[in-house]
Amino acid sequence: MHINVNGQSTYAYTGGKHFNPALPTVVLIHGVLCDHSVWALQSRYLANHGWNVLAIDLPGHCRSKGAPPATVQDAAHFIQALLDAQGVQQAALVGHSFGSLIALQTAANMGERISHLVMVGTAYPMKVSQALLDASLNEPEKALHMTNVFSRATLAPPSGAGSWVFGASLALGRRVLASNPIANVFHTGFNACNNYDHGLQAMATVTCPVLMVLGETDQMTTPKNAQPLIAQAHESGKRLKVVTIPNGHHQMSESPDETLDALIAFLR
Repeated sequence: MHINVNGQSTYAYTGGKHFNPALPTVVLIHGVLCDHSVWALQSRYLANHGWNVLAIDLPGHCRSKGAPPATVQDAAHFIQALLDAQGVQQAALVGHSFGSLIALQTAANMGERISHLVMVGTAYPMKVSQALLDASLNEPEKALHMTNVFSRATLAPPSGAGSWVFGASLALGRRVLASNPIANVFHTGFNACNNYDHGLQAMATVTCPVLMVLGETDQMTTPKNAQPLIAQAHESGKRLKVVTIPNGHHQMSESPDETLDALIAFLR
């Protein structure tokens, strides 16, 4: 489905279902150098079990037009504009990595209009090493290999006969990077993560229940680096649940069932 947001066409995968205003809505927000397809299992399940699903391509990524968001705040304003354009009065937000920060800031901005906040593979601050920032700008293929080595704990997902999650992720990253010949979405996304400094303030402002889904062996956003957000959530009295699941940073494909189970239990 294509939605006109701020005068630009935004793509949202709906799980093959028509948007039904009578149903609750969940927005799935991908991370750096990804697109809507990273939510393949989760988006299809939710769409077939009572939810409107908007698994988006962020602006400037793949099927969505416009400039890629240069900051987390810019991306959060885009998500609000998306919900306004689609006439959604209240939604659940699910974000992975960079997308988790976008979801957090959006929830802080929109207050009661956000019913649930899910942060998958999150950390704060989400610092990116200078070597990786430089490589994403000047040697993106090298940076792509670096991030996939750190991101992946498995070469193939459970029951994934014929699947090679490392190679599939490389292919996706190359496709997303090539989809925008004007802007380097790799460097832009990493830079936005690295510069975001409103995470604790945002968490203190969030009004909805919060779920964090963390990977046991995640080297990109380690469970330890989620502790400042967890502490802030507890300090400000949030309804917080933290679920730690097997494998690394790409929870949706490395531990798809565990990720989905956590979402189902929380959104229910």
